[in-house]
Amino acid sequence: MSEETNNPSGGGESFAQLFEQSAPTVKEGKVIQGKVLSIDDDHVQVDVGFKSEGLIDSWEFMDDDGTILVKPGDSVDVLIEEAEDHTGRIVLSKEKADRLKIWDQISDAYEGDQAVEGVISSRVKGGLSVDIGVKAFLPGSQVDLRPVRNLDGMVGERHQFKIIKFNKRRGNIVLSRRALLETERKKMRAETLETLEEGQIVDGVIKNITDYGAFIDLGGIDGLLHVTDMSWGRVNHPSELFQVGDEIKVQVLKFDADSERVSLGLKQIQPDPWVDAAMRYPIGMRVRGKCVSLTDYGAFVELEPGIEGLVHVSEMSWTKRIKHPSKVVSVGDEVEAVVLDVDEGNRKISLGMKQIEPNPWQMIEEKYPVGTQVAGQVRNITNFGVFVGLEEGIDGLVHVSDISWTEQIKHPSEKFQKGDEIQAVVLKIDKENEKFSLGIKQLEPNPWDDIQKKYPAGTEIEGTVTGVTDFGAFVRLDEGVEGLVYSSEIAAERVENPSDHVREGETVKAIVVRVDPAEQKISLSMKAVHDKAEREALKQLAAQQSTSQKATLGDLLAEKLAAKTDESEE
Repeated sequence: MSEETNNPSGGGESFAQLFEQSAPTVKEGKVIQGKVLSIDDDHVQVDVGFKSEGLIDSWEFMDDDGTILVKPGDSVDVLIEEAEDHTGRIVLSKEKADRLKIWDQISDAYEGDQAVEGVISSRVKGGLSVDIGVKAFLPGSQVDLRPVRNLDGMVGERHQFKIIKFNKRRGNIVLSRRALLETERKKMRAETLETLEEGQIVDGVIKNITDYGAFIDLGGIDGLLHVTDMSWGRVNHPSELFQVGDEIKVQVLKFDADSERVSLGLKQIQPDPWVDAAMRYPIGMRVRGKCVSLTDYGAFVELEPGIEGLVHVSEMSWTKRIKHPSKVVSVGDEVEAVVLDVDEGNRKISLGMKQIEPNPWQMIEEKYPVGTQVAGQVRNITNFGVFVGLEEGIDGLVHVSDISWTEQIKHPSEKFQKGDEIQAVVLKIDKENEKFSLGIKQLEPNPWDDIQKKYPAGTEIEGTVTGVTDFGAFVRLDEGVEGLVYSSEIAAERVENPSDHVREGETVKAIVVRVDPAEQKISLSMKAVHDKAEREALKQLAAQQSTSQKATLGDLLAEKLAAKTDESEE
């Protein structure tokens, strides 16, 4: 039978000729949409409505990890390279189609004066090479608002750029980052001038450093941070504290909108060291500091930034008559002294060096060896511990972590008051730094050895929530024993705010994840309880399915009949 006789139209054209006439015309160099038919290790078969399908190398559809990003049935844009090769198959390319699309997008961005994003790929002559989908050139003068000395250091960085020259035919693209930064700076300047006011705390970046201060970029406008407003302590040169490019928070001290002059302060947003100085430096306290200045009548010793004490020449020696402080100390020397008087109102501290002799710390180790049980009176309480007076001039510190084995003590004042008589154990003596460490919890055995045995990892517990923080919830296991459920272990889903899931006083179930006797911490997981329950349910379901598969049809009918009988009796 001939092709003509098989033609239902009755004409003289063959079926193959009709198929070719009905197939869409293709134009080489044109981007069209096709459908993925199949995928194997080497090729992706794509149908573009032509008489034959095209085969495209699989790598053109892979990401950086080698994963193919399409599946059969997906629509993809491809470029027609050849309408028909030597095998009669159409030749397609996804990579070249993507490249053409990128050029069109870049052209649209250039015409619309829109920014493009790219990654600086390498240093080239006169500037940098930038990958924005295709290679583009960033001149060195267009990198930043100010000259950049180390262009190599910017390789690998991702930024936004403005296209300042574009020639698709020559494949020439020139970018500018500076143009965007200038536009942004003008916008920031206007916004800053509208919102800036005296007393405001603002963020800035150090732009320049001089002998008398530092200029801070506040966002389009510069302010001066004078050297005298940098620190409560002495600053010989701003470079001691800062470098160009440092980010900093400062307070606006003065602002003249007309002249756009801004005076800034850093020390004003830091705690005044003289507040509660009398508590930090009680009379009789031994201190160390650096001699920062000498006068005829004494030496000024810096105890901390902003706090200087005066050792009067008459307080330097018990026996020697000192004519000038330079005979005893020099600027830069470390000085050991005793606090004699504190006048917070006039910002003065009187120190004495002669009171150091004789030094009782030279004999303290023999008198109080490590492990000795001692008794003393609470002389001072801080947020980090309790100072216990053992004898005149000798205080031992019980750090907050050494008060109790199990209790979570936020502040020592919860347990002690000044004047309390307490028992403690000597833990460590540091004669050089005049530190005496004591412990109260060491009077009793460490219960964490038993706690670890009682609550091994994997134990399921039930406890009461004693507190909820932004990082998790504390759960009481026993009296004085608490565990922590981190936010990530509260529920299977992501927990942004733990208080949305648990409340103080609520009883919860959790599984012990880890017990750390050294850190005295118990890590718990509520999520693990849920996971455990799901696993048990899955096991039961699997068992039921296994049993049901073994049951006969008669057993299943009998079971249903019994169930209906029970329902009717109820």
